[in-house]
Amino acid sequence: MLEEERKLDLSRYPDRYEHIWEGDYVRAFEGAYFATMLSEARAQGRIGKVAADPLLPLRAFIDIGGAEATADAFTIWIAQWAGSEIKILDYYESSGQVLAFHVNWLRSRGYQNAILYLPHDGVTANNITGKRYEDHLRDAGFAVEPPVKNQGKGAAMMRIEALRRLGPQLWFNEATTEAGREALGFYHERKDDARNIGLGPEHDWSSHAADALGLMAICFEQPGRAGAFNRPIKYADGGWV
Repeated sequence: MLEEERKLDLSRYPDRYEHIWEGDYVRAFEGAYFATMLSEARAQGRIGKVAADPLLPLRAFIDIGGAEATADAFTIWIAQWAGSEIKILDYYESSGQVLAFHVNWLRSRGYQNAILYLPHDGVTANNITGKRYEDHLRDAGFAVEPPVKNQGKGAAMMRIEALRRLGPQLWFNEATTEAGREALGFYHERKDDARNIGLGPEHDWSSHAADALGLMAICFEQPGRAGAFNRPIKYADGGWV
């Protein structure tokens, strides 16, 4: 009977299968947006050892937090676009730290040549220095793409749907992305239990990781698309082409 129950969960409820049967935290939280995406990545062998390609540019996708003790987390995903595949190489999260702390992490991990992508609040002035985040990062020697424009109402769901569409193309380096994947797996819809309706994405500890990777999905350009990859880019070894 137990084996039949296991097979039933595997076939009908893949979102919760690994959590129940394999001891993995997949994020069987009701309304979790990316549980299926992560379960499929695991089942298809797309979570494992994923190495950077030295001939491809590194890209860092950022969700901006704050330096106050109770501020939102500052998160970074490091990725490479390798044809139709998206390599998710590393994840960083920190709360209550100044911008220099995050910059030091990038440098310490060898990402000083990464192209940085910022959300719309990248044009916001740092509340400590009064200078825009994008300008601080350029002054620190990074190549910074113009911040993504504010997508307005529904932006969070746009990022969610964009990331879901790219799900089959994602390859995660297991050892360095565990904390980020845990957050992705927990990210879920807020519910009104009394009326049994969804109220949109919950803003909690998991949302910052999801927003940063959702930014990657919004910025991703499919190979062959008009204009894709035709801008000068900085490669992992520091050269430009």
